[in-house]
Amino acid sequence: MKVIYLGTPDFAIPALQRLHQSSHEIAAVVTGLDQPAGRGRQTNSPPVKQHALKLGYPVLQPARLGEPAFLEQVAAFAVDLLVVVAFRILPKSLLDIVPKGAINLHPSLLPKYRGAAPIQRCLLNGDSMTGITTIVLTNRIDAGNILLQREEPIAPQDDFGSLSERLAHKGAQLLVESIDGLERGAIQSRPQAEASSQPPTAAPKIKPDDLLINWHTAADRIVNQVRAFSPAPGAFTRLEGQRLKIFDARIGTGSGAPGVVLDTSGGRLEIATGSGSLQVAAVQLEGRRRLAVKDFLRGRPLAVGQLLE
Repeated sequence: MKVIYLGTPDFAIPALQRLHQSSHEIAAVVTGLDQPAGRGRQTNSPPVKQHALKLGYPVLQPARLGEPAFLEQVAAFAVDLLVVVAFRILPKSLLDIVPKGAINLHPSLLPKYRGAAPIQRCLLNGDSMTGITTIVLTNRIDAGNILLQREEPIAPQDDFGSLSERLAHKGAQLLVESIDGLERGAIQSRPQAEASSQPPTAAPKIKPDDLLINWHTAADRIVNQVRAFSPAPGAFTRLEGQRLKIFDARIGTGSGAPGVVLDTSGGRLEIATGSGSLQVAAVQLEGRRRLAVKDFLRGRPLAVGQLLE
């Protein structure tokens, strides 16, 4: 099948690579705009653009997906299908150009966690199971009919980085299986209501307030928050007015007033929460690099009884 691939972040690279290795033909790759980044405000290309150019594909970067010039470019490629991974909502004017429409790879077991942040939300909620789903794309967010699904267990040590990588690679295989099945006429799509008796749940975009640790909540919830935002952007607290990101956290054995440092002996850092305590293995102070707690405490000692906010 001849396709156009649409995606932007690192998560979308394994699927592009797997599709490249398949029997299907990629006519072009559509991705986001280059963006200034870093202190020097140098222009950075999206990860998918960089990978697509290495593979030798033409890359399109429209500012608006509905602009006539872009729609004409897509029509000129005369593809059968649009393949979408971690991209924007497609307008009807674009979907109508392609005979077989579009399919999307989504990192959750739809209809659970529709939205921009399904991986972070399942970790925040302490789920033990997630998965990947391919759907027929519509102009409603993650609401299309299901093609294929596959479950994926969430390990206690999983964070956003490890779970995203695993889902990206397993999703890449599922995506190609879905395209193969569509080409053979071997897959019949089904409404999401048939996949679950539960109503759809939302996975809205992560906001800055979601990253701030509330020490009055229970230790297990804070552990989940740390996992959901590690390795980036990082759950944080405040130390003497500076942002302190926290990584590699687990439930401790102590107790005390929420946010109070309980122990710093032997390179440990234990902090009281609303229920139980948190043991922290790595931190990153604002403007500095990430450090193991023992190295951080060597340069910035914390006193037992000190309050983190």
